[in-house]
Amino acid sequence: MHRRTRRLLGLTAAGLAITLTVAACGGSNNKPTGETSSGQQPVRGGTLNMLGSGDVTYMDPNISYYTVDNQVNRLFSRGLFAYPAIPGKITSPAPDLVTDLPTTDNGGISSDGKTYTLKIRQGATWNTDPARQVTAQDAVRGLKRTCNPAQPFGGIPDFHDLIVGYAGFCDGFAKVDAKSASAMAKYLEDHQISGATATDDQTLVFKLTHPATYFVDMLTMDAFNPAPKEIDQYVPASAQQAQHTVSDGPYQVATYDPTKQIVLTRNPSWKADSDPIRKAYVDKVVINETVSQDSTQQQLQTGSADADMEFDNAPPPSQLPQLIAAKDPNLNLGITASSNPYIVFNMVSPNNSDALKNLKVRQAMEYALNRTDMIQVLGGPKVNPPLTNVLPPGIDGAKAFNPYGYDVNKAKQLLQEAGVSNLTLKFLYRNDSEGQQKVFQVAQQDMSKIGVKVVGVPSPKADFYNKYLTVPSVAQRGVWDMAIAGWGPDWYGNAALSYFAPLFYGKSAYPPVGSNFGFYNDAQTNKLITQAQSATSKDQALSLWQQADQRVMSQAPFFPITSALWPTYHASQVHNAVYLPYMQGIDPANVWLSKDKQGG
Repeated sequence: MHRRTRRLLGLTAAGLAITLTVAACGGSNNKPTGETSSGQQPVRGGTLNMLGSGDVTYMDPNISYYTVDNQVNRLFSRGLFAYPAIPGKITSPAPDLVTDLPTTDNGGISSDGKTYTLKIRQGATWNTDPARQVTAQDAVRGLKRTCNPAQPFGGIPDFHDLIVGYAGFCDGFAKVDAKSASAMAKYLEDHQISGATATDDQTLVFKLTHPATYFVDMLTMDAFNPAPKEIDQYVPASAQQAQHTVSDGPYQVATYDPTKQIVLTRNPSWKADSDPIRKAYVDKVVINETVSQDSTQQQLQTGSADADMEFDNAPPPSQLPQLIAAKDPNLNLGITASSNPYIVFNMVSPNNSDALKNLKVRQAMEYALNRTDMIQVLGGPKVNPPLTNVLPPGIDGAKAFNPYGYDVNKAKQLLQEAGVSNLTLKFLYRNDSEGQQKVFQVAQQDMSKIGVKVVGVPSPKADFYNKYLTVPSVAQRGVWDMAIAGWGPDWYGNAALSYFAPLFYGKSAYPPVGSNFGFYNDAQTNKLITQAQSATSKDQALSLWQQADQRVMSQAPFFPITSALWPTYHASQVHNAVYLPYMQGIDPANVWLSKDKQGG
């Protein structure tokens, strides 16, 4: 899931990083979980050990798009803007590589709202030999790389038609040999995006097709991170490229053993006074990707010096009620403004004589699936408030409605009207996730009540997106009919676009460019999205997004379950454990370790 993001209207700053006190009984002092007001002095040094059971999708900020990627990118790659690890500000963009937030008053935004002028901060350097200043040209290169033909960025629908000249640039790039690094490098050098230019080494100018008050929020996405020219030697997403990262953050990738371990050490070219976002207290970060969900939780609770934080794991759902009841100070329940998890229906599956192309079949599935039971196996409604439509709370325009209540008889009736029977559906899920296993089991039981057989397609986390959901041929061959996925906004507040464009905007959102994994394509939905993103007023846009929400749900392309609070857990030796929604985890770039437990 993406995760990705701004202020949540209607939610307090305290509500954005809910501590156990809030979850259990209300009230908050707005301190990061595990911290007190004792004013302890941070301790520098030590090794931060993170435990997980999956891998990054790509070791490349311009094309990686999931929350687990954000955790690693945060350490070695810097963005134009970023979310600070400051309670109350964790969803507000702050300058990272640029010097100031642009406004019309400071000349950063033109009077018509369509031109943004940014200045790159001096002193930010790449760990090249010799170290080299990050430039505006590097920022343009990063944006160009997002639509490379080998592996494009999955969130392109967010800005494909917003930045002047981007669509045309990408149309040409798609024709370049996707296996040739030199051919791609030549295209990057010879072709320009007219709406993304470097007027000098320090000045970056974006020109938009229409005003977009959320543009600065959008620029927090890692896709906009500058890229050094050295990266053009490698095919994006290739194994070779993953072994040749270049860093402008406080850490550099020392070793990367895919699906096993990532080791990051201090970047000698990084200057603390050039980075307002990352304190970088620890000397080294070791990410162990071979630890199960249960084992991660056990090790973090026992206080081992070599187990500090989660990577992609979370506390097992079955243990959450006990942790909440105990008011464990190391547990954090963070707001996500997400739809996570949800079940997507594969509308191009040839299985069962193309049954999932039939609206009545999909609507029958909506009525047959028991959301209440799924929420219970995920840890209960306190952690998983129900979500019955597209937009979750925290996104402007969100308005809850439930078009499909649990109704077995209605589901049977719709299947009969559709003229189908004896269906067998393949259900893709992550077999190393307790929650996903249990949701699959509930769905299997629910569908059996209407005469539909559901068989599992288990996948390890490392393969789930790369080998299944983002590969169109896998869906088209009918390898899966239903799949568990999750989504978080690319920014917060005025962010409905970051739901509808990547997930439901027809062909333009098909994977791998988008995340429309079920290949939903509806002319009326597409028209509403087009109208909403170019609306001349916010009120008009919100009305259109609400209409789009109603239309999508009427077509039943997916089954929303919950806009969950995201549980994270850390060991007692971890301090300044600030939860960041965009990575759905504790910020590893700003924690520090107790002096007596410095890892190893």
